[in-house]
Amino acid sequence: MTLSKPSLLRLAAAALALAASAAVEPGARAQLKVDITRGTLEPLPIAVTDLIGAGAEETAVGKRIAGVVVADLERSGLFRALAPAAFIQAPPAIGVQPRFVDWRQINAQALVHGRVALGPGEVRVEFRLWDVFAEKHLDGARYKTVPDNWRRIAHRIADRVYRRITGEDGYFDTRIAYIDESGPPVRRIKRLAIMDQDGENHRYLTDGLTLTLTPRFSPTEQTLTFLSYADGRPRVHLYNIDTGAREVLGDFPGMNFAPRFSPDGKKVVMSVSENGNAEIYMMDLGTRRIRRLTDHPAIDTSPSLSPDGARLAFNSDRGGSRQIYVMEVDGGAARRISDGEGQYTTPVWSPRGDLIAFTRNLGGEYAIGIMRPDGGGERILVTGFLVEGPTWAPNGRVLMYFKQARQRPGEAKPGPRLHSIDLTGHNERLVLTPRDASDPAWSPLKR
Repeated sequence: MTLSKPSLLRLAAAALALAASAAVEPGARAQLKVDITRGTLEPLPIAVTDLIGAGAEETAVGKRIAGVVVADLERSGLFRALAPAAFIQAPPAIGVQPRFVDWRQINAQALVHGRVALGPGEVRVEFRLWDVFAEKHLDGARYKTVPDNWRRIAHRIADRVYRRITGEDGYFDTRIAYIDESGPPVRRIKRLAIMDQDGENHRYLTDGLTLTLTPRFSPTEQTLTFLSYADGRPRVHLYNIDTGAREVLGDFPGMNFAPRFSPDGKKVVMSVSENGNAEIYMMDLGTRRIRRLTDHPAIDTSPSLSPDGARLAFNSDRGGSRQIYVMEVDGGAARRISDGEGQYTTPVWSPRGDLIAFTRNLGGEYAIGIMRPDGGGERILVTGFLVEGPTWAPNGRVLMYFKQARQRPGEAKPGPRLHSIDLTGHNERLVLTPRDASDPAWSPLKR
């Protein structure tokens, strides 16, 4: 398949055009497996060779692709890439099948190698994944796309390696929308930004002239919803990443905020505040019809729908303090599920449906945690002076949030930064952004 080169505004469309096909049929199921549900885990030693090519330009592209694959896998905390200087068998000598004894000697449990070729307006890549100790082929694929899109090939390879070894979907071929922050505390500039999950291909979507908050991805389209004060009023907006088209989502008499898409991308749930009372509403994006979901004199906000769209999690102060409640979307009483000390906010349903992430404030210390939808199994993953805004990776195994350190005497007030952590509470990592960052939103896997 020949793919055309995308414009900046059509970058997502080019992502959709990335083609992959099986290189060879995988062999019998191997024993190589990483259990990502364990609390502590020794990273799996993996050898990722530079992809070989016929010329200098192809060799350079192959080296860059291998570098991105290594960075993705190591960032997950589940893999430890072996140094190329330790390789006994040179990549060009691998051929159809590796010399397994050479890779076992350096304790590589898995091996990734491949080739890259450049043609007029295209790059073609083939990779293979091997279980070194079982001497079995695990996976392989061929990709073809425009040269500027080579990073997506690397992320796709990392996703396939992750999935084949862990049994879970990868999350590397994704993007992060967030709020870029700059300026002094009293005149903070907050603008909407987007980047690949590894921090590359960064760009701004708004100019920072008006306050922008809480971006959220559609699960089915390249669309964001967010809160903006563009006309002096806090209102929910829709933004098409492909075209740059932007529109206000309804014209409510009061302020509307905390938007989030339904799992099918056809609706948006949000809070609408009028006369000091915030309730949760749902809008059908096709018909623009609005339905009220909560009806209580307390403040109801931060709605999040379950993956099947049948239940709603939200936070409310109807019990005297801010807590998390769950109710059926079609009606019925709301049931409080948070049962610990402190205030619980920003519930976010996992894409898998098995957990709800939340923010907790206890005695001025914040925490990000998870619990089951019935309130059981509560577990805190990270604490700090200020940690807020959890968002799930599309495989439901990693969370991202923003974190701000306490100001030290004599030092400037630190700004918020993005971090990620896995569900075991290990492998917390700083997510690099050009400046201060808050309110992250993780995209679904690209198509």
